[in-house]
Amino acid sequence: MFLDEPSRTRGPSRYSAFLRCHREIFSTVINSVSSKLKLDAKFEPCPPEAGDELFPNGIFEFNISRLLAFIHTHPERFPLELLELTDIPNCGDADLDEAAIGSADSSRPILLAEIAPGRYNVIDGHHRIAKARREGISTLTCHRLRCPEHVPFLTSATAYEKYVEYWNTKVDAAGPDSGVAPRLAR
Repeated sequence: MFLDEPSRTRGPSRYSAFLRCHREIFSTVINSVSSKLKLDAKFEPCPPEAGDELFPNGIFEFNISRLLAFIHTHPERFPLELLELTDIPNCGDADLDEAAIGSADSSRPILLAEIAPGRYNVIDGHHRIAKARREGISTLTCHRLRCPEHVPFLTSATAYEKYVEYWNTKVDAAGPDSGVAPRLAR
């Protein structure tokens, strides 16, 4: 079941309400990597429901389950890309659960989120990457999410406010004529 489908016991899920609340953000996604974000006083976090997968990165925590459901319902906005494993920094497989690596489905796309103009981090797929490396697979598919496409999936208002501040400092540092080319963060 995808999170936007009605539950037999709960009625429509909170994911549907989440999409309605963030319609304006989704409809005004900025395509320029050098655009600053503006704080939205109406921002509503994407709180996790039981069983949701989250990606914590310091104060920035993303609801991966709802993000994947959104990508699934809007595949035209998030085309699959082929990504060379040599382009993905090896952040150390030692911290990953061996059982999860063994059961990882390398055919599922990984998620890359733009964390600074032109710089992307893996936010979903670390176990798939580790498995692919061990099996000698040279490429994986991915969905690349530009900023601000992933911002509505932050799980707290504080994280949202800090993310806007963080992103805007990165835009300032890149400058308007930086000629930033997309790359994975190292």
